[in-house]
Amino acid sequence: MLREALRIGSRRCFSYKSVRRPNLGAASAPKAQQEKTPEAVPAGNGSLAKQLRAKILATGPITVAEYMREVLTNPQAGYYMNRDVFGREGDFITSPEISQIFGELVGIWLVTEWRKMGSPSPFQLVELGPGRGTLARDVLKILSKFKLGAEFSMHMVEISPYLSKAQAQRFCYTHNTLPEDAQLPHYQVGTTATGTKAYWHRRLEDVPEGFSLVLAHEYFDALPVHKLQLDNGQWQEVLIDVAPESEPDFRYVLSKSQTPVSRVFQPMEGETRATLEYSLETERQVGLLAERIERNGGIGLIMDYGHFGDKTDTFRAFKQHALHEPLLQPGTADLTADVDFKLVKHTAEARGHLHCCGPIEQGLFLSRMQGEARLEQLLANALPENETLIRSGYEMLTADEQMGKRFKFLAMFPGVLASHLEKFPVAGF
Repeated sequence: MLREALRIGSRRCFSYKSVRRPNLGAASAPKAQQEKTPEAVPAGNGSLAKQLRAKILATGPITVAEYMREVLTNPQAGYYMNRDVFGREGDFITSPEISQIFGELVGIWLVTEWRKMGSPSPFQLVELGPGRGTLARDVLKILSKFKLGAEFSMHMVEISPYLSKAQAQRFCYTHNTLPEDAQLPHYQVGTTATGTKAYWHRRLEDVPEGFSLVLAHEYFDALPVHKLQLDNGQWQEVLIDVAPESEPDFRYVLSKSQTPVSRVFQPMEGETRATLEYSLETERQVGLLAERIERNGGIGLIMDYGHFGDKTDTFRAFKQHALHEPLLQPGTADLTADVDFKLVKHTAEARGHLHCCGPIEQGLFLSRMQGEARLEQLLANALPENETLIRSGYEMLTADEQMGKRFKFLAMFPGVLASHLEKFPVAGF
């Protein structure tokens, strides 16, 4: 049946208007990186491409958001679900993996702002999408040292079974996965060497209510985006369709009429772009987070690459630290889009009436948090052969031409603290 559907679909009439996007790989990646010898496709990739193709042939073109969600989190073949994709041996490297200074300064920032709020206890340390668990480990080290006896628990929001185990191995002394029929809001529990309890949840909604310090590092860039285009005064949606036989498996097309998302989309005041990326899921999750912080108290810190409502086309893929065609070999490369911090800030202020600081550039934040002083401390105690690595790592985090300008920090506080924070300004911002 599937073979017959694919055969019929291969000669169907393509009635959607094809959409061309800039060749990001050609524009940004070094030529030597693009001319790699084709490699073996990881297990599951072929089946994922077939699933996507069969779905499109059966029901029509899908949104970019649906494509991203399936490629990244499909239980069997999703990019994040069954392997380690981080670090120099993976497809990309994150700030906490580059230098311990990053996580330590984030931890110091949390302790500083927590103390300004009266050091409430107990509290929760929550991280959305913890990756390998490196940031959580470094922040845990700081909290354990400076929390002055306060009780706290750790709550990781993670859907990948593989990564959740890797995180537990990174900062827990013991851990175990619960049976699938446990019917609890968490699916894995652990205990750190200092006795702190850690819990893993699949959704932010499953994290218990309570005063929380919430971190989201390179989390929102992986949430699905809808690509919208203004056409004859109406917002239409860019979709993904199967391609003719002479082209790769998939291609971009413009919807023939308004989709549910393009119909309900409301551009923010002053919007001038004719094409943009809109993340309904980012708006939903930021709204939930804002309401929790306003209701229970807490602090949120979002760290990601992004813009303030001015970029138009940032959807792309990374494979082995080089740009990769997003529609080629789905499931073998990371899919991402720059975070729209204007949307994030507007949603937090509107849904939770929060007081937001930033966004500011990563290099500026780390410098204001005395990153250079911490660097000199590490260098003073380092072996001579490690000094260059330590210095170059910090430079990568802060240099304008590397990660210093591209990555942004946005902080969230309950709105009731606005006047208090004007009197006692937020560190680093």
